[in-house]
Amino acid sequence: MNTGIFKSIASVMIGAGVIVLLSIGTDGLMRALGIFPAVPPMKGSLFVLLTAYRTFFGFVGAYLTARIAPNKQMMHALVLGTLGLTATVAGAIATWNKLPSLGPKWYPIALIVLALPPAWAGAKVRLMQLRDRNGISSDEVSR
Repeated sequence: MNTGIFKSIASVMIGAGVIVLLSIGTDGLMRALGIFPAVPPMKGSLFVLLTAYRTFFGFVGAYLTARIAPNKQMMHALVLGTLGLTATVAGAIATWNKLPSLGPKWYPIALIVLALPPAWAGAKVRLMQLRDRNGISSDEVSR
């Protein structure tokens, strides 16, 4: 297998893994600290906190993906964001009739809307770092 393809796939998979691990770990920490209840239901206001840190973790995962990607950093990060978008749409469809017992209906919608912007932002930060370090434009870096 071409090492470039392997690095491309690995960069997206590592970014996704980091997002999942950070999300699951933070969820567990929030339960352990008593911020989130041990068993559902959870208050609607806590879903704001949940949305915020999951969005931030999407940014972190996309930044890491762009950092590891062999080239076309933005494309790799947006592939990661698209995978996240696909997962959140599937989750919303699977749980829609179970809401509000699993949470407010705005929560899965927010996750869908917020899937791609942090992916773009994570890659953009990485491209800006490369531009500043190398003294070239972001367009040249992404090729």
